[in-house]
Amino acid sequence: MKPVLFLAVAVLALGLGAIACTREGTAQERQAESSAAPTGAAGSSAAATAAGTARTVSENSDLYAFDYAYPAAAAAIPDLKAWLDQDLVARKSKLVEDATAWQAEAKNDGVPYHAYAHATKWQVVTELPGWLSLSAQRYEFTGGAHGMPWSDGLIWDKAGNRRREALDLFVSPAALSAAIRRPFCAELDRQREEKRGEPVKRGTSYGFDECIDPVKSQIILGSGDRQHFTRLGVLVDPYEAGPYAEGNYEVTLPVTAALVKAVKPEYRGAFAPAR
Repeated sequence: MKPVLFLAVAVLALGLGAIACTREGTAQERQAESSAAPTGAAGSSAAATAAGTARTVSENSDLYAFDYAYPAAAAAIPDLKAWLDQDLVARKSKLVEDATAWQAEAKNDGVPYHAYAHATKWQVVTELPGWLSLSAQRYEFTGGAHGMPWSDGLIWDKAGNRRREALDLFVSPAALSAAIRRPFCAELDRQREEKRGEPVKRGTSYGFDECIDPVKSQIILGSGDRQHFTRLGVLVDPYEAGPYAEGNYEVTLPVTAALVKAVKPEYRGAFAPAR
């Protein structure tokens, strides 16, 4: 399979699951993303990256396939754009280094070489007056039976002009886990039962019947009113709560009074219970 086709199939298989809290990009942002330069069959293309313009990079060759994209809302913040551009360069550099080394080793061993791949797509979860919440689906193929998708996310603190993890806004991971664990486990089990066609039973020999600690997965924050964080998403990657064949799980929970109590006092004004 050609690298470009392989990567396209892989990214589609992800389902772009990192939008569990609902993507809320503006009309201008969606227009900027749709006008990004099209992917070429070989070589690379990048959208113009002036401030406030979405960026899409795509490169495909016999050695590797590399895709990276971020939205206009992120590009409009200079320091966030700089961080994303640095991440892009670092991911590509590692991909090229690893692919080159493995291609040489495969040639020496007389075995087929299958192009390595990396894909990252950042999307807006929500934008509030003081915050920009982003999620991402990442994917890597470095040989083997299949590639590996995983979730990522960040919160941009506009007042502090800095990148934060969602967990940074809470008193502790343990406090957040205690506030959401019960509804998280109930919804996770509902989704697992739907996929498996049978009930989830605790204490069985099946390795994926137990619940997991939600804060060990990717936490993202969303909003229903564009003024406060009113939703919390837990992005559960393959192998965390089920076998690879089950794919990822996306659990979206409403912000509750109990959850707000787990937020650090200085950030509680950014949260509101869902109505």
